[in-house]
Amino acid sequence: MEIRKANVNDLPEMLDIYNYEVEHSTVTFSLAPRGMEEGKHWLFEHNIRNHPMIVAEEDGVILGYASLSGYREHEAYDSTVELGVYVHRDHRREGIGKALMEHIIRMAKEDEKTHVIISVITADNQPSISLHEKFGFTCSGILHECGFKFGAYHGVANYEMIV
Repeated sequence: MEIRKANVNDLPEMLDIYNYEVEHSTVTFSLAPRGMEEGKHWLFEHNIRNHPMIVAEEDGVILGYASLSGYREHEAYDSTVELGVYVHRDHRREGIGKALMEHIIRMAKEDEKTHVIISVITADNQPSISLHEKFGFTCSGILHECGFKFGAYHGVANYEMIV
């Protein structure tokens, strides 16, 4: 498996991974799938400044991706990034999420512009919470019933790591 910088040729597979989660899970609170134009805008917001986007690829297939995105729009937040990690549904529990997390956390630690990594995790997503805790993230608070999807309210757990 190779982990590398994401590029526009990866978008169809990355969007397939993301849009599956939009339509079938609460790991994202997005309600509508992303199209190619929106995906291009999303990609082009990354791999600049301290906002890398990487993919895990094997035999020409994208198995998952990770990104560090802007946390909030005000300049005082520029050294804080929000982590996103998504693994293709057919390749979970193969160590891909762990490998992506290791790689992107290392990138954040090596980037002098990054000070804090935040993850906003659906509160009942125990696999993601456990993975974050294994990497040393700590829970900085729970927001209860703040998102409504699939006919129910869901909370989020905010996790942080000072790098």
